[in-house]
Amino acid sequence: MTGRLVLAIISTFIEEGAIVAIVRWGLPQINVHIPLWGLIVVMALWLTYSVTIYRKGSQALRQKQLVGLPDMIGTKGKVVSPLAPEGLVRIKGELWVARSASDEMESGGEIIVVEQDRLKLVVRAKSATDDLEKTE
Repeated sequence: MTGRLVLAIISTFIEEGAIVAIVRWGLPQINVHIPLWGLIVVMALWLTYSVTIYRKGSQALRQKQLVGLPDMIGTKGKVVSPLAPEGLVRIKGELWVARSASDEMESGGEIIVVEQDRLKLVVRAKSATDDLEKTE
């Protein structure tokens, strides 16, 4: 078991204990009485919530970073607004300001990042040989 899982189990037991303490001893002090079956339902719902949050959190932590400047070179995308010589490109769902390495490019054209200039990408049009290099 990982440390994160052990911590999640321990914290869930503590939370469940707090629910029992509040329902069995705290609420009756202010004349609020919840039957035993109500306590069981609340505890089951809280357990379901805790497991769901743990699984979603684990999934998010395992997810690969989508796009970042250090590894943009070689990434493929599409032109969103014409590059004449600057415009917008979409790479893995994110919009980036880009400059064409050669001539103007129309919207919808496929591009490849060849370098980066601070927060601006330098791109060229994707060619048929780019796909062949990928398969070899």
